Amino acid sequence: MVSVEKWNGTGNDFVIVPGTAPIEDEAHFTKHVCDRETGLDDVHSRKRGADGVLFLTLHDGTPPRVEMHHVQPDGSTPAMCGNGVRCAAQWALNRTEAESVIVEPPAGPHPATPTADGIEIEMQQPRFAPAAVPLNRPTPLVAESLGGFDITAVSTGVPHAVAFVDDIADYDLSEVAPPIRHHDIFPEGANVTLAEWVGETELIQRTYERGVEAETDACGTGAVAIGAAAVRTQRVAPGTTLSIQPPGGTLAVTVDEEQVLMAGPVEREFETTLEATRRSVTPSPTD
Repeated sequence: MVSVEKWNGTGNDFVIVPGTAPIEDEAHFTKHVCDRETGLDDVHSRKRGADGVLFLTLHDGTPPRVEMHHVQPDGSTPAMCGNGVRCAAQWALNRTEAESVIVEPPAGPHPATPTADGIEIEMQQPRFAPAAVPLNRPTPLVAESLGGFDITAVSTGVPHAVAFVDDIADYDLSEVAPPIRHHDIFPEGANVTLAEWVGETELIQRTYERGVEAETDACGTGAVAIGAAAVRTQRVAPGTTLSIQPPGGTLAVTVDEEQVLMAGPVEREFETTLEATRRSVTPSPTD
């Protein structure tokens, strides 16, 4: 039996599983619990299924550390997930008396602290260098035409193709994003993030996520990618705090050379017990 919790960060939802859980086939487990039609559900769940599974291991320390292994519905394991880190941070804080924690996905350590309405994490510096994104070209991709959009490519732990657009609601991401997501210029693929300015420091965000292969209600690394692209293309000054609004809520993002911060709400939806085997995952009959 495996005890799991369902969490979401600004609508970006995850199933959290202890890292010691005896799950032999993580990819198969993840595919089944995350399925939007047949996956994990509960009366307290915002949506059936999830955008991924976070396998977390909490370690003592000052501050405590949380190892985060993230598996996406297609079985891939991204190096970073901003909203996943925020959910992992609150999960850990609920189990300690600490005032802060460090969450460690493969992309590296991310300090996290609670705020009045959620969790703030310190992100790594965005990178535009071709080898860092990565790109199949020797120069950065900044505000260049690609797939019908002016694209800026940036890594915020994972690769993003960012475009600033008008009338963001008019786009069908399931049609316009895949040709960019799979473009030859991105040897490892890319998340595709659109942003529309609705105020001096306010933007609407929509992201088609690599690994989920669909639009998600929020994407933390995408929100930071928007902030980074806005600074790089001189739309805002470094250090400006942006209010970025994906479908699931609002994230505050600040990008400058000294520090990159992302903050927003997190929510624990429910806890349950699953009977997990190598080929199946079903709710416990006692739930």
